[in-house]
Parts: sequence; structure tokens; C-alpha cells
Amino acid sequence: MSTVIDRLKLTTVRTGFVLGGRLVPQRTADRAARLFATPFASSRSRARAAQGDAEMQRGQLQVGGETIATYVWGDPATQPYALLAHGWSSFGLRFLPWVASLRALGFAVVTFDQPGHGHSSGRLCTLPEFIATIRAVGAHYGNAALAIGHSLGGAALALAQDEHWQASRLILVAPAADMRAATGRFFRFVHLAGYLRPPFYAWLHRRTGVHIDELRVERRLPALGQPALIVHDLDDEDVPWGEGERYARCWPGARLYTTQGLGHRRVLDAPEVIEVALAFVRGEPVGERVVGSPDLLYGVA
Repeated sequence: MSTVIDRLKLTTVRTGFVLGGRLVPQRTADRAARLFATPFASSRSRARAAQGDAEMQRGQLQVGGETIATYVWGDPATQPYALLAHGWSSFGLRFLPWVASLRALGFAVVTFDQPGHGHSSGRLCTLPEFIATIRAVGAHYGNAALAIGHSLGGAALALAQDEHWQASRLILVAPAADMRAATGRFFRFVHLAGYLRPPFYAWLHRRTGVHIDELRVERRLPALGQPALIVHDLDDEDVPWGEGERYARCWPGARLYTTQGLGHRRVLDAPEVIEVALAFVRGEPVGERVVGSPDLLYGVA
């Protein structure tokens, strides 16, 4: 029954956007952009259902006028710590399968819920807010020995690296690279007409002060010097494998580990992926180094 209801809701949304795009294009573009920036309600329900352990410390930080829920294992003030950044419509405790292994390697672990996600306050969130929250959480705990990000959280981690906060080593799982492509997928999903893109982008620009083209990660990646492992599945239907490959190709210190059959979500907590990531953290060679040049755009070495 719930599946039928969900399909009816989607049909209603699509019909509304098709008609609204013709009759009231500006208002329809604004409505669509607001929907694009609204996390799914499942982020909160799944966060409520997630159970931590006796060692986990719950906390809160004030970031940009929102209350950010934090989850900490160990003492980041005295131990090297790993910062874990969830993806769109997800939540910090999505990383629970990683915690015990990271603690066994001697890391304190910090994760959190983005605005509008999990137990944090807020209703809307965008990539610039993902980035700002990571930087604020990072500023509170200091530079991280390791940072792990999934999906939009992976993009935000890469873009969050600056002179004020850095991670010494990064692992990005199914990271999004192309925000124009992401909005294009959204437009197709909700049946929004292409001529509404300019007012749609303008709404996002007004909200964040950041133009969508400033979020092109390949412009930032060549300047990143940290070792990085990019993990992406060939069967990812949410963020194409080629976007992960772009990270590995443009990031001088990155390697690419490719899986198949795990898709966009199961890849995050697959035992195979966690084992490869831990090997990378231990300094073992994993994945492939992707070479980009005018003559060899997609070669591997």
C-alpha cells in the first residue's frame, strides 16, 4: 500500500511541475528548488531507529543558527580522530559499521547529522551548507587524521579542505562530483522543464550565496595533496561511477577502488569496502592510480 501511495504522490508532484512550469514558471522553479533542498523524512526516522553503544557520547554544536547533533567515540582531544560525513538524506549513525574497526586502529571517531537531517535542527540543506557544517565541526575538534565521506558528504569533504581545516587522509565513497548533473537528474525525475534551470539555480544562489559552478570539485582537486581513496560502484544508479573516477583522475594523491553489484548505498557498509579502506589507512597499496592527460584521459597505472 505504501508503494502505491508513494507512486501517487510522485505522479501528483510531476503533474504539478509540468503544469506549473507552463502557467507560473518562477513560482514553480522556486518550489522545485525548495524541494531539491529538502532532505527526505526518512533521514530522521532512520536516525531515531539507530542505536549506538555504551561508549558513544551524544552532543550538540551550534552551527549557522542550527543545532547539530554529534556522536563521538573516544577523545578527539588526545587521540587522532576520524571524521565521518554522511550523504544526502542520510544521518551520522549510518557509519556505525565502521566505528569498531576505526577504534581498533586507535582512532577517536566523530560523526554528526547535517542540518535538516537526523537529530539536527533545520528543514533545508544544500551542498554549501554541508561544507560549512563540516568545517565548523572540524574547527571544533581540530584537524582530522582521517575523514570519510559518502555521496554528497564525500563532495563536501573534498571542498571543505582549506587552510583552516584539513584531514591528513581521506576516503570518499560514491562521491558526487557534478552538481549540474545532479540537478539534471532531479529535473528528469520530477519532470521539470529545462527552461526552468536559470530561476532554479538563482533560488539556490540566493539561499547560499554560492553559484553552482563554484561547486565543481575538479577545479579544487588538483591542489589537494593528501592521500585519498575513492571507492565507487559500477552499478551506482544515483551517482555514476564516472564521477568517482573524476576524483581519482584530478586528485594527484588519490587512488580508485571499483566495486560492482553494491550500488550507491550498500557500498558504504559492505565488508569488502571497509576492509579495503582499513588497508588504505594502514598504508597498504590498494586501488588504482588513475592517470589523466590530453593523450590518456582514462588510463590507469
